Amino acid sequence: MGTITVGFHLLFLIPTIALHAHASSQEAHLTKFLSSKRSRSNISNKIGDPTSFHGGSFLGIASSPRKDGYPGSDHIALKAADKISALPGQPEGVDFDQYGGYVTVDGHNGRALFYYFVESPGNPVTKPLLLWLNGGPGCSSLGFGAMRELGPFRVNRDNQTLTRNNHAWNNVANVVFLESPAGVGFSYSNTSSDYDKMGDPLIAQDTYAFLVNWLDRFPEYKARALYIAGESYAGHYVPQLAATILAHNNNNNNNTGVILNLKGIFIGNPLLDDAKEERGHHEYLWNHGVISDEVWAEIAGHCNFSDDSVYGDRCYKAITRSQYESEDIDIYNIYAPTCITDNNGSYYSSSQVWMSITKTIYIYIYIYINPRPLQTCMLLVGTETNKMIFSGDLDSRCPITSTRHAIRDLNLSVAEPWRPWTAGHEIGGYVQQYKGGFTFATVRGAGHTVPTFQPERALILLQSFLKGILPPYEKAK
Repeated sequence: MGTITVGFHLLFLIPTIALHAHASSQEAHLTKFLSSKRSRSNISNKIGDPTSFHGGSFLGIASSPRKDGYPGSDHIALKAADKISALPGQPEGVDFDQYGGYVTVDGHNGRALFYYFVESPGNPVTKPLLLWLNGGPGCSSLGFGAMRELGPFRVNRDNQTLTRNNHAWNNVANVVFLESPAGVGFSYSNTSSDYDKMGDPLIAQDTYAFLVNWLDRFPEYKARALYIAGESYAGHYVPQLAATILAHNNNNNNNTGVILNLKGIFIGNPLLDDAKEERGHHEYLWNHGVISDEVWAEIAGHCNFSDDSVYGDRCYKAITRSQYESEDIDIYNIYAPTCITDNNGSYYSSSQVWMSITKTIYIYIYIYINPRPLQTCMLLVGTETNKMIFSGDLDSRCPITSTRHAIRDLNLSVAEPWRPWTAGHEIGGYVQQYKGGFTFATVRGAGHTVPTFQPERALILLQSFLKGILPPYEKAK
């Protein structure tokens, strides 16, 4: 097992498993996850339980480089050891501190989560703390969230150097990218049976334990406003973590326990409800002229999308026809041209920021992080706060239609009616706010991973969210 050191402090443990880059994408894993659930539901006549994870390929990491989280740990020393003096190939003039390392969440089983933390340039003490969780389920927040979406750097095509991301989210917040659950990216467990038990409730508890222990290492953030953000399958992770935090806060109100200063949750293109996602996906494709009236009529007439939905033969055949009619487009950005052919004959979207004619930017990330590639995804089968959900409007996998179905079930009263918002004198999307502080926004021209497709618009939306206001609207002059 090899190692690389970053700034003489950050230790990366290298798995010996090499994966094909395309098969390891966050989007590919979400497709596999939903397909596996659909197959099981067709057999069992029920949509699968999203809280139960089974299978998956995990990193072969045997031990933690540090025994953090155990009695007597020197958290000051751990923080100092986690300091990254410089990432390999980073540009000159980096004006913020970076940290990376492990936080133990289960000392008995030896379960530890890896994090990458970037403080805000300028005056970080005035900025909130934001925890970012990628979806998948089971995809790396380092390889995807940090390096491809909202982190401070982008990997160049030479696989060795970095450039600054002008629309990085650490411009407005101090951001922790967490590799979760154990088995994802560089996170691990010394007890292999942990992987068989992994599910949404345990992930929420582990992430809570991570935050509590991480804040011991970074005590200056203990009273700081905390926001939880994520995308895709984080539509499960983020709300369940928020509920876990609030439950612990309530239990600790009458003693000296930890109180996390949770102020809001921020989720993009979320997978919220399996049945509504499935209906909304096909409805979106029909509304955008991708599948035929006849196929949509079959789906609408024969698929009872509810929590105990039965996938009868006619429903299953209609869904299969829908997949046939839409197979030549990128369902994560339906207006993207699909004109790149891989060696295996598959087509990929040339509009995706990480794609190029000969390589993908994802491969650059893949090689940069790990000479023997990091496994960035594993297939997993299983107080008052501001709340915002946002949807890139070109995504059909977790589309605006699915989110609208889920919101409708909440029976919320509208406080601020649907209106456009602007970015750079253009329509950036549309927004509506409900009583109680819940906001739903769209991002125009964005696919499934909004900060990748529309980095400026994503940052404007985040800034407004952190300020507790709706994104701006400037009428054209």
